[in-house]
Amino acid sequence: MFNILVVEDDSKLRQLFCTVLTKNGYRAIPAVNGEDALTALDKEFIDLMICDIMMPQMDGYELTRTLRDNNNNLPVLMVTARETFADKQQGFLVGIDDYMVKPINVNEMLLRVGALLRRAKIISERRIECGGTVLDYDSLTVNQGQESILLPQKEFYLLYKLISYPNKIFTKQQLMDEIWGMDTESDEHTVVVHINRLRERFRESTDFEIVTVRGLGYKAVKLG
Repeated sequence: MFNILVVEDDSKLRQLFCTVLTKNGYRAIPAVNGEDALTALDKEFIDLMICDIMMPQMDGYELTRTLRDNNNNLPVLMVTARETFADKQQGFLVGIDDYMVKPINVNEMLLRVGALLRRAKIISERRIECGGTVLDYDSLTVNQGQESILLPQKEFYLLYKLISYPNKIFTKQQLMDEIWGMDTESDEHTVVVHINRLRERFRESTDFEIVTVRGLGYKAVKLG
């Protein structure tokens, strides 16, 4: 499941975007302005951001510029009532990836979100190759040579997330929130148990290993 940050100060529009995204298989995270969005980005791993321009405290231009100045290449889809060339130009100059003018057709928005994620190589055919290991998201299987392993859902999602972003450190809380959901009654020990199961299953893998970064979390490292 991919996390989409929806930054919009209009409560009805924010709720609409979040509802549409959720119904189409995304996890929508709402934010009311740029500062609220930065707080969310500190707490969550975000795959894509949908952002309004005109917002109090920190507008969409400043928010995008802040991300780019900090080498954050998160795909940004800007939505706004402004439709002049100068407005669009300013958006692209600060680093947005795509632009939609209100009123928004939510079906078109979904198409653009999918295209941006593919462009970012996040959901390339929902398959990931790591050396000779292939993870197939739709079947929850890990293929290594002639062997095909069907993983329990949570184990697969955990491995898929880590290998999707090699060398990126994820905290236990980030993994818990995304894979088990923020409302889960499980605690962070659940992540530890699942990590240990994955290590045991793939202890002889020559393609990757899951590394513990003391005090921070876990990351997948490609071998060879």
